[in-house]
Amino acid sequence: MGSSLQKSKQVTLIGLWVNIFLSLLKYIGGILGNSQTMIADATHSLSDLVTDVAVLFGINYWTKPPDTSHPYGHRRIETLVTALIALLLGLVGIGIGYEGLISLQKPDSTQVKSIAIVMAVISIFSKEILYRWTIAQGKKLGSPAIIANAWHHRSDALSSIPAFVAIGLSLIDKRLSYFDHIGAVVVSLFIIKTSWTLLQPVLEELSDRGASDTDVMMIVKIAESVEGVREVHAVRTRHHGNSMFVDLHVLVDGNLSVTEGHNIAGKVKHSLLEHGPSIQDVIIHIEPYETASRKSR
Repeated sequence: MGSSLQKSKQVTLIGLWVNIFLSLLKYIGGILGNSQTMIADATHSLSDLVTDVAVLFGINYWTKPPDTSHPYGHRRIETLVTALIALLLGLVGIGIGYEGLISLQKPDSTQVKSIAIVMAVISIFSKEILYRWTIAQGKKLGSPAIIANAWHHRSDALSSIPAFVAIGLSLIDKRLSYFDHIGAVVVSLFIIKTSWTLLQPVLEELSDRGASDTDVMMIVKIAESVEGVREVHAVRTRHHGNSMFVDLHVLVDGNLSVTEGHNIAGKVKHSLLEHGPSIQDVIIHIEPYETASRKSR
């Protein structure tokens, strides 16, 4: 377990430094190459740092077990940090898009330089290589977080393609320099989309949205497969970071002793934690099956 954790940190750190290096290259290329699109794409590359930092921070902090001051764990910190980053990223995207639209209305005397398109090519190939290596490591480690991070690298590579096209058109003919500003607007839309992708699950969690119907059906199926369980109902769930809390009513034979009912509840809880959909904790209310059946008539 320790070796796997260390390897996960190593993979994420490599991605982090590659993203920092590429972002700096893009900013330099955008400034020296007079390319608004490249500067916008550099900002979008910084969004990859969100997932890199999130994984590293998560490994070291919000995965800590519950304590007396945080009896439900520390996962809400992950949620709040993600929300803050998503909002800041959205504001940056709106700002870049606004500047791009304003620039389209002004006469442009600057000429985009070739260094900008060189940086775009380096970015596309570097992020594709990083994606392929990271997803291979994620599958090897069996880490969903690493695999998700790899797909973020791929999305950054894809978003650099419109930047490449816009800069290329601006270089072909100075009269097409307005494509550089259009490219900045297009990339700003990618940034805003990334912001919303990060923010949407945060809003769902903070509003205590329950698990999907598929997950609830899985919870019921697992619980009812435990020996001694007659029926399961009143299943409630709420997300907490990347896991969830579950409470449910389990119906058992009314002639069982308290100890026997308690043992069945323990088996249900163990089975759900072992095989359920990312469950952090389970609260089970035991009911006699006969009484519940009479109430339902």
